[in-house]
Amino acid sequence: MTVAEKNRCEQYISIFENDSTDLQYDYCENLFDGRGYTSGRAGFCTGTTDSLQVIQLFTSYQSKNLLAKFLPELERLAKHFSGDVSKLSGYCKAWKESAKSPLFRQCQDYISDLLYYGPAMKEALRIGLTTALGKCAFYDTIIQHGGGIDPDSFGAIVKKTEKVMNDKMDPNEYDWLLRFLMERKKTLQNPHNKATASHWRDSVDRVNAMIGLLNQTNWFLTTPIHIKTRYHNLIIK
Repeated sequence: MTVAEKNRCEQYISIFENDSTDLQYDYCENLFDGRGYTSGRAGFCTGTTDSLQVIQLFTSYQSKNLLAKFLPELERLAKHFSGDVSKLSGYCKAWKESAKSPLFRQCQDYISDLLYYGPAMKEALRIGLTTALGKCAFYDTIIQHGGGIDPDSFGAIVKKTEKVMNDKMDPNEYDWLLRFLMERKKTLQNPHNKATASHWRDSVDRVNAMIGLLNQTNWFLTTPIHIKTRYHNLIIK
């Protein structure tokens, strides 16, 4: 994607992550989805490895910071993919305060690109997606579903799509991308990880909005883009 296209895609992602077109670096909340605290611009979770990696990177540049004390517990949680927050008292307050630092925001940007944007674009290249909309669909999916190997992951959804489409990319992308989004929707409606089931079922509008852009053939994410769902009513400019 071009810089402008990536920016518009990230606004789309931010709408569904934080109900804002502005990236919410200071966001922190327990969504009770089995992933612990969800925080920052890309929904980094204490129950996985991404929050840990953000704080490790930040600490490597600034050893004295409010989040460094949580590293041992975050390492334990990441090892077991645990959503336990019982030993993370004060975590959200520390995250919000740390987000005032330009360095901490840069660390979030770096880890987001490393774990999500880069892998999504690499997979888009492998599949043969060429449009900004197709690439944004991959980027948004890996942010919500993660890039791991579990049955609910971005990679699993790609594999399901390839199986249905017999590995063939339609020349105009429409059929392949629609199938991909439908497979993603199925995953949200009936995830393998039951701890996240309620939260994910309530987020299908995130995919429906993307299908709407596909049906409008807005391949280049041309603005303005009006996102109106049950919970969101915002315009990407």
